[in-house]
Amino acid sequence: MSEGQVPQDELSLPKATVQKIVSEILPSEFSFTKDAREALIECCIEFLMILSTESNDIADKELKKTISTDHVLKAVKDLGFVDYLPLLEKCLNEFKETSKVKERKSNKFQNSGLSEEELLKQQEELFRASRNRLQQGNNVKEEDN
Repeated sequence: MSEGQVPQDELSLPKATVQKIVSEILPSEFSFTKDAREALIECCIEFLMILSTESNDIADKELKKTISTDHVLKAVKDLGFVDYLPLLEKCLNEFKETSKVKERKSNKFQNSGLSEEELLKQQEELFRASRNRLQQGNNVKEEDN
């Protein structure tokens, strides 16, 4: 296994997110079993691996070390998913617009009136609270088993 690679059995997608997407797409009278969701996740992971490999090959041919959106779009085309390009380009443009708005809002830290040390202290407290909630959730799961 090369450096930075994650073992195949550790790759996954968030089950709740996949379930939400499926629920939004399927008509309400249909349901989606756990096995079907797992199969869908496996297919998505395989597709993403093929797409990332193709994108990486395209970047390598251009002597680039970083995969860009252009490499991914070309990979989508080369893999025969041309019909998805208009939707992907639309999503990409929406993302770029959203990113511009976020950049303008990023000054909120500077405008907060707090020092960097105060902000770091707040961040540490948020992390601590998050860890506590996670541990409490894990304890509840252990008790259920």
